[in-house]
Amino acid sequence: MPRTARPLAATALSLSALLALTACGEEAAVDTAAADEAATVSFTWDRNVAAEDADPEYEETTVEVPKDPETVVVFDMASLDTIGALGGEIAGAPLDSVPGYLQDALADDAFNAGTLFEADLVEIEAQQPDLIVIGGRSAALYEDLSEIAPTVDLSMRGSFTETLERNATFLGEVLGAEDEAAAAVAEVEAGIEEARAATADAGTGLGLMVSGGELSALAPAGDAGDARGARGGLIYDTFGVQPVVEDIEAATHGEPVSFEFLLETDPDHLWVVDRDAAIGEEGAQAAAAVLDNEIVAQTTAAQEDQVHYLDPVAWYVVFGGLETAQIMIDDVLQIAG
Repeated sequence: MPRTARPLAATALSLSALLALTACGEEAAVDTAAADEAATVSFTWDRNVAAEDADPEYEETTVEVPKDPETVVVFDMASLDTIGALGGEIAGAPLDSVPGYLQDALADDAFNAGTLFEADLVEIEAQQPDLIVIGGRSAALYEDLSEIAPTVDLSMRGSFTETLERNATFLGEVLGAEDEAAAAVAEVEAGIEEARAATADAGTGLGLMVSGGELSALAPAGDAGDARGARGGLIYDTFGVQPVVEDIEAATHGEPVSFEFLLETDPDHLWVVDRDAAIGEEGAQAAAAVLDNEIVAQTTAAQEDQVHYLDPVAWYVVFGGLETAQIMIDDVLQIAG
């Protein structure tokens, strides 16, 4: 029997259906690609790719980070602070370095990821993290850790407030807590302004670190590009304390200073960080005991009861993060109380 020709209308209908299915498939593919793109957050920074003893050489690095990561490993204590403050949970960290006031950010079964300087790569890989966060002391771990999971370096870059806003905004996007991050940053910025208002008319000040019975003067960061310089200058650069001398480093011939230097410069306020207490140095003499002597007693700061002891962990170990920033603000506002 000869084959019956299909009606033209039926052929056209079949072709239309095929085109519609093809279009739906393409649209679904586009939607899937868009969803995949929306499920990540980009983070870009200039990474030092030079050898350890060579001059810095920076390379722009961009990492795609998954949103709502299930397993997060954090080596940077400021980031651990912010993640916890935004409702996130840390699966792994250098547990011996996590301050007591940040323990709530850790999962109940959090694993020890190593130290601030050396990662336990075997354990981390076994846990199959979705995201690893480094910064400051742990920044050198990038090469090894980035082979395991997406790794971002949230080290301090720029000012304290710039870094805090950038990192909190990024982590807020990752955790789906954008509004909470924006509100928390605004609260910190308002607190810093309040602290700066308190220091504006408070006279001169000197940031002082005490360690091993020795004194070191803290100087404004100036053009210092490293976290150490920025950390030391926080009391001036972020909180507006007027340095007792214009160039502290030059005046002290470097950092170490004597008790006589305190009397000679005679700041109105002393802002003291007890480094030994910050790192848990056993048997160390407390900063208050070191400064309890006849020379210091003659200074204006001592006589006016204006020797302020800053939270050592917040100012020396963490010096960043949303909860820590509030601790630092409260420390500075001692002079307003």
